[in-house]
Amino acid sequence: MIPFSVTFKAGIPIYEQVIYAVKKAIVSGRLQEGDPFPSVREMSKELRINPNTAQKIVTLLVQEKLIEIKPGIGSIVSKLGNATEEQRHTILNTEAEKLVIEARRLSIKKGELIEAIQNHWGKGK
Repeated sequence: MIPFSVTFKAGIPIYEQVIYAVKKAIVSGRLQEGDPFPSVREMSKELRINPNTAQKIVTLLVQEKLIEIKPGIGSIVSKLGNATEEQRHTILNTEAEKLVIEARRLSIKKGELIEAIQNHWGKGK
């Protein structure tokens, strides 16, 4: 059983959607430090995705230090660490800029955007 849910959407790479779902599950507390993480085979079978895509997901999650592989145990969820300067820069500048551009393109008012961010912030842990 996969401990996170994914609803696949067209136009977005599958691996990005799964990684986002994992991050969301960790932040919301559904996945916690030390919890087992599905194997490549299990993820491939349950999500009905190519095993190479499942391997890419695991590799990227390990690189982001969201999961770790323990010999003889398998993959487990890592402890949430502090963001690196690069990660902070990406979120605070690059991702925020994308959000603002899209909001302005869609004529979303600043107050509406801030309210939406505050609502989602409250849904986290």
